[in-house]
Order: sequence, then structure tokens, then C-alpha cells
Amino acid sequence: MGDTLEFNEIYQEVKGSWNDGRLRFSKQSVVYKNSKTGKVDSISASDINQATWRRVCLGHGIKLGTSTGNVYKYDGFRDTDFERISEFFKANYKLELTEKDMCVKGWNWGTAKFSGPLLSFDVNDNAAFEIPLSNVSQCATGKNEVTLEFHQNDDTEVSLMEVRFYVPPSQTDERQDPVEAFAENVLTKADVIQATGDAVCIFKELQCLTPRGRYDIRIYPTFLHLHGKTFDYKIPYTTVLRLFLLPHKDQRQMFFVISLDPPIKQGQTRYHFLILLFSKEENITLTLNMSEEDVERRFEGKLSKNMSGSLYEMVSRVMKALVNRKITVPGNFQGHSGAQCITCSYKASSGLLYPLERGFIYVHKPPVHLRFEEISCVNFARGTTTTRSFDFEIETKQGNQYTFSSIEREEYGKLFDFVNAKKLNIKNRGFKEGMKGKIDEYSDSDEDQHDAYLERMKAEGKIREEGNDSDESDGGSDESFNPGEEDDDIAEEYDSNASASDSSEDGDDSEDDGAKKKKPVKKPKVVKEKKERKPRKEKKQKDTGGPKRPMSAYMLWLNSSRERIKSENPGISITEISKKAGEMWRQLGKDEKEEPTTASRAASSSRPARVHRTPTTRARARSPRGPSPRRNRMKRRKRLCPLPLARRKSPTKHTHSHPSYKHTQTKDQVFLLVMLISHKQT
Repeated sequence: MGDTLEFNEIYQEVKGSWNDGRLRFSKQSVVYKNSKTGKVDSISASDINQATWRRVCLGHGIKLGTSTGNVYKYDGFRDTDFERISEFFKANYKLELTEKDMCVKGWNWGTAKFSGPLLSFDVNDNAAFEIPLSNVSQCATGKNEVTLEFHQNDDTEVSLMEVRFYVPPSQTDERQDPVEAFAENVLTKADVIQATGDAVCIFKELQCLTPRGRYDIRIYPTFLHLHGKTFDYKIPYTTVLRLFLLPHKDQRQMFFVISLDPPIKQGQTRYHFLILLFSKEENITLTLNMSEEDVERRFEGKLSKNMSGSLYEMVSRVMKALVNRKITVPGNFQGHSGAQCITCSYKASSGLLYPLERGFIYVHKPPVHLRFEEISCVNFARGTTTTRSFDFEIETKQGNQYTFSSIEREEYGKLFDFVNAKKLNIKNRGFKEGMKGKIDEYSDSDEDQHDAYLERMKAEGKIREEGNDSDESDGGSDESFNPGEEDDDIAEEYDSNASASDSSEDGDDSEDDGAKKKKPVKKPKVVKEKKERKPRKEKKQKDTGGPKRPMSAYMLWLNSSRERIKSENPGISITEISKKAGEMWRQLGKDEKEEPTTASRAASSSRPARVHRTPTTRARARSPRGPSPRRNRMKRRKRLCPLPLARRKSPTKHTHSHPSYKHTQTKDQVFLLVMLISHKQT
């Protein structure tokens, strides 16, 4: 038998949901790592004092009890694993793995036993069910009744809301109420948040990005209280997974990120991360609401009663001491601008991507934390909108894909070297050789260990950068292709002198270097001449003042019959008139339909002709009697006197006395007429 036993797909119950992970038994400890959150639970072998093997819903399970009163349950084992685990426990832990059956009778009366953080309901000395008291959110008592309410988990499809126990009155001990005793045992181990007592310290008006707003943070011994103008949140320290302290790209602000599981709720919104924004220039003097002896005994030198410094340092220091988790900071990555982050966009929102030693974190909307161990592959893709940027895609083992877009092209080299150094699989290159090495799958994702491979890659990167600098100083670096410049000697494919370009210059080189082969000259492509399209004919503009088409027979009949339809159907609407007229028109014969047309033609022939008037031309209707006498008279005058008549009008006017019409003439015209008449008589 080896020194370790490892099992995959082992489940652990967390607030009503089953989370899978990996379990490893070693001589020194029992280590379980959650596949979803990456949280690692380690139990020292010397603390284990009880081990039970039992049949559960997911196959078989192990229940481990420690000397400190904690209970750990792991399910998902096979029946054949019992002998291996039992022998391992005897050889390394000096402990016997006992088998115990669960009660499946379905009885609802029995005995309630409190063993550490568990409430066990036993029937005939066999457990029917067990309730972790850490899942209890509220305990209410009544007459001979105790009600337990539970924390809700969003990952479960069905949640247990409450359980009620009937406690019969005790006949032996009348001094203590059994209901109160039952509730007191529950509340001692339950995760009930009660803001009793004074806070250890208070931070006023801190800027919070998620959830957005300004909150007063009250630090209590067991939980964190966020008090805002609209919402209040109470966050137990047991729900804090990780702490991050990240510098902003402008080097004037700091992000303090708290990862939560389960998240805090605001309506239907879930916040898995609490992000605080601080200014580096803001300082504070902090005094803890505890005596110096209590501070020393409680925090063991991590905190002191009086502290001063930057605000973000004080908050992170207090949170680290109370939560008992270390703070993750960015590693040795530096971008093109010298910052430890990369500006990018995720889901149409701009933010910052921080490459860490064991993962990536994106702030701030929405925050995303991806551990290297859950990443399947990464991909560098070309930007969709412009060539000045690229996209960085991350695909997880669960099949989820995260795309960080609009990354500057200058960041490509730094990010590619970082991904290479971390031995991640690049999608368009395949698996690296470094992936074949053994990876410690039970290590915490936040641990900062010395990586010899990383140090070697950094040294090679420095040598490469120095070499690039020397090449640039010698002038041997590659030139970027800039089309359209005057110094460009490259001939286009369809130029007439494409084959003869640089022939004279290459001639000298070919004589000296005979080993070099001349590249064949590509034949110029023949460009077909495009046929000229015929211009489209302009549409004739319709004259709005022109004559209109004659009305159809139906419209003529409708105009003449509308009043008759109204009289026959009083109160009829306009639309109903049209429907009624259509029905009547269909019933008419062919002769009756032609009558309105013939009548309208007869009326139009007796009517005088219409005159078409436009703004530029004028016309006068001709009389059916022939040309007017005035027009004949004017023609005779033009024949007699070719001289043009004066167009200037005088104040005096003369009027003809002809009874059929009236005509006015000027004084000059009358004088000319008199002269012509006298000349004709002579």
C-alpha cells in the first residue's frame, strides 16, 4: 500500500448542494479541494478521533470527527473502497473505520442528539437524518415547538426552508423548560448573525464599487456589517474565500477585493465580490475598541490597539487578521506601460485584467476570477473592429468561455510570455511540453511558491529584451510596411515596369553573390477595363397642375348615388357607405354601369374647354365663333405700319365705341392711326 490514497469525484454537502472535488489521504493529513471554488480543507491526522463508514444517497460516505468538535462528511465512494480505506486508517492513523447503518423506516419520532456542530435525529439508536447547525439562520420557539430556518443556496434547485420539532414537556426536571434548552443548544452552534456588543472598529464612508455606493463598514468579531443609505449587509467571515489588494493603473488608487461564497443578495442580483476603492493619499489613525491584553491574546501580534497609516493598508490589515486569510497581490507581471494590469473590455464594459501568480482577476464590472487549474486553454484572437488591438480568450474545463477584448497590440508580447511561463495551453499551438510535468492539484490557488521555471523564463526574457534593444540601436530592426510612402520601391502587380523594378540595383549584388538564386518575377496581372454604364434616363416630373384623368364609371356612379344610399340607410358611417355601394355596384348590369360614363361625356362636351395654366405660360380660351375682331384689326395695322408701336402708356386713354368689345389705346397709337388714315385718303 502506498503512502497516499486519492479519490476523484468525491462530494461534500455545502448548504444543501453537493460540490465535487478531490480527496487525498496521506500520513500527515486529509486534504479535500473543492473543484468549484478551489477552497482547500486540511485535517491533521493527529486530530482525527472518529471515522464512520455508512450508506448514503451517493453511494457510500465517510464521516470524520476531530478532537476540536468539528465533523467532516465526504460522499461518493464505492463499496469496494471500504477495505482499502480501512487498512490505510489502521496502518497510518491507528483508527478503526466502523460501519453504521442509517434508519430508513420513515418514522417521525425519535431522539434529538447534539454532537458538536451536528443535530442528529435518531430512531432506535440509528440516525435518520443530520442537520449541520451552521446552516441554521434563525431559531424560533413556541409552546412545545421549535422552528429552525436555514440559509438558502442559489445553486440548488430545491431548498429546505424550515424544520419544526415537537418537544414534549418534561416530567422529571421542572426547573428547566425543554423547549428553551433545545433552542439554546441550537443557537450555540448556529450561524445566526446578531449585532450584539460593540464593533471592533468602524470605517466611515468607504467607496464601494460592487455593490455601488458609499458604506460604513463595522468590523465585528464574527462578521462584517456594511451599512448604507438604502441597504445593509451582514457578511460572516466564514463566507470569505479570498482577499485581493490590486493597484490601479494610474498608480494613485487601490482596489481591495473580497471574494464571497455564498454571495450577498440585493433583490435578484447576486454579488460574489465586494470591491472597495481607496486613494493612496488618504491616511487614517485607527484605535481598536478592545484592551491591549485582549488585542494581544486575540490577534497574536497581527494587530495593535493604536495604528496609523494609509486607509487601504488599515482595512486590509484588519480584514486579514479577522478572516485569517492571506492577501493576494499581483506577481512580477508588467505590461507595456509598466503597470501590473492590462486595460481591456469584458461584456461591453471597460476594466482591468490582472495576471496573478495562480490565476487572472478582472475588475470591476462584472468581476471575474479564473484560477489556472480550472483553465482548459487560452487563445489570442485578432480584434474584430480594428487591427490596433486583439482579444484574449479563456476557456475553462466546464466549457465556459471568457473573452477580454480591445487589448492594445503592444501588450501582446508581455502577455504571451506570461502565459508561456505559466505553462498554459495555447489553443492555436497545442499543449506545451511543460504541461507534461506533475502539478500539485491539492495546493491552494493563492499560495506563492518559488517557481524555478518562471525565474529561468524571466532571465531569458531579459536577455531577449537586451538583444532587441541592441538590434534597434544598430538599425537592423524590421521596418513596418507603410504603403503609399515616397521611399517605397516596391512595384505594384499591375504596373508596367513591375518586372524591371530594382533590376539595375540587383545586378551588382548578383555578380558578387553567385550562390543566391534570383526569385522569379511574377507576371503582371491583366486588368480588364470596366465598361461604362449608360446614364439612366431621368424620370419625367409629373406636372401637378396638368389635367387629371377622367373618373372611372364606378366613381361617377358613386358620386351620384351617395345621397340616395344615405337616405335609404340613416345613420350609416362612411366605411359602411363604401361597402354598401360596392355590393350595389356588383349587382348592376353592364348597360347600367355604362350610363354614368356616357352621361359624363355628354356633360363634358357642352362644357367650355378648360384652360391649363402654369406659372410661366398663359393662355386664353378661344371662342367658338372664330378669331376676335381686335386680333384682325391688329394684323392690318402691322401690315400698314411696320414700325413698332410704343409700349409706354400715357395717363390719357381712348376707348373704341364698338358695341361688341372695349379696347384701350395709348395717345401715340391714336396719332399714328390718324396719320395713316390721312395718307391713305390723299
